[in-house]
Amino acid sequence: MRRRTLLLAAPALLAAPALRAQSLTIRQDDRPAAGWRRGVLVRWGDRVAFDALPFEPGQPSVDAAAAQFGWDARIIAVIASPTPDGVPRALLAVAHPTVEARMAFPGGRDMPDVAGAMQGVSILNIEKRGAWAVVDGGFQNRRLTAGTLSRVSLDGTLAAGLVGVTGGCATPWGSLLLTEGDAPAWRGRLPGLDAATTGMVAEVDPTNPLWVPSKRGALGRFAPADAAAALSADGRAVVWLTDGRAGGHLYRFVSDAAAGMEALDGGRMAAAQIEGGSLRWLPLPEGDPVAGARAVGATGFDRPWGLAFDAARGRLCMAQRGGAGSVLDIRAAAGDAAAETGVAETLIDGIAVAMPDPRAPAAPVPAWPWAPATLGFDADGAVLVGTDRGATPGPLPEALYRVPVDGAERGRASLILAAPVGAALGGALAAPDGSILAAIAHPGAAPGATFDQPATRWPQLDPRVPPRSAVVTLARG
Repeated sequence: MRRRTLLLAAPALLAAPALRAQSLTIRQDDRPAAGWRRGVLVRWGDRVAFDALPFEPGQPSVDAAAAQFGWDARIIAVIASPTPDGVPRALLAVAHPTVEARMAFPGGRDMPDVAGAMQGVSILNIEKRGAWAVVDGGFQNRRLTAGTLSRVSLDGTLAAGLVGVTGGCATPWGSLLLTEGDAPAWRGRLPGLDAATTGMVAEVDPTNPLWVPSKRGALGRFAPADAAAALSADGRAVVWLTDGRAGGHLYRFVSDAAAGMEALDGGRMAAAQIEGGSLRWLPLPEGDPVAGARAVGATGFDRPWGLAFDAARGRLCMAQRGGAGSVLDIRAAAGDAAAETGVAETLIDGIAVAMPDPRAPAAPVPAWPWAPATLGFDADGAVLVGTDRGATPGPLPEALYRVPVDGAERGRASLILAAPVGAALGGALAAPDGSILAAIAHPGAAPGATFDQPATRWPQLDPRVPPRSAVVTLARG
């Protein structure tokens, strides 16, 4: 499917009065949009396990990192918990995909074993008593790291750890899926990692701290960037996966058996072909899904990355992160997630903004998504779009936007939160009370910045404390 030309779309969008009203500049602090208030829920180094050591960033250790909130941040899932006393509660799952040595360690010298403990996943009990907070000593609080034992479910092979988790989701059958999208980078950094047991989709029971993560070989070993899950009309498990590389594909797995904790061990893989707004799922041969998708003529996308599925409305959205980026809106025929056909439309195109002449006075830039990377839905069904250009320079900070999918405002982005310099938006999802939880990842990690000289020291802005990735709360008012 050919995207609309961004150069033609940009002038009209940049001239819109609503966009001039929400202009941005890069700054050391974050900036909630008017009408939103922001709080901090948890930061790098905060206690996750009950026996976590105090945060001492100047003296990193494996023991400390393995029990603390990790260095990077990508929200995976917010799962509502029972509320017998009326207090809103949830399980929050946050991935920690990367650890940049220059920003995480004094002097910038890598400590691979500590980095392996800083990455992975944090699962946290949270509750709202006035404001959302982590339950200190919550019985489901735990960390999954490079030292966490896993198993490959098809043959029972034991595997060392979870690495490079870039995405995932909660499933309708009660599990948590984790995609090891950055595993190849970790295989070159941590000795002993096996390529045959990393770069997969791991399934976890988030409610059971004793559950051993199961890596589902039937979903392939191509290091998928993100996942979304649904139920088919006849009750089978459906999982969508993205391959985040340039020219990567959108995949779908449909289980043979009814959805459940073992359903992903058997089923059929397909890849999307989109032409003129029509979607077909092309069955893949056995073996490597990437080679199979190319062989059957599946559509290649521009770095397909974030996924989100709205079960209430039967809508799957996919972010393309390459270039200025875009978000696709996908709906299955007859609302059945396992249907062989559907429709796909562009919900929103990104806009790239050139760096200004350094001799010109600094000026605000109209806020609009550039390189959408993470997606979620708010309580009203609007898409929450988080941006991450990576190393591409530009005058816009990374930010979180709300994009309606219906009515006259469909496809029109409104700013919720601008991130501080060097940070990316690591995902956002609705909390059980309708507020939003969002991740601000690796603040201060601008080009040339280091642990000792970061571009900002957000969120504390204390000269004695390094910048810290954090999950923040966003509420209207």
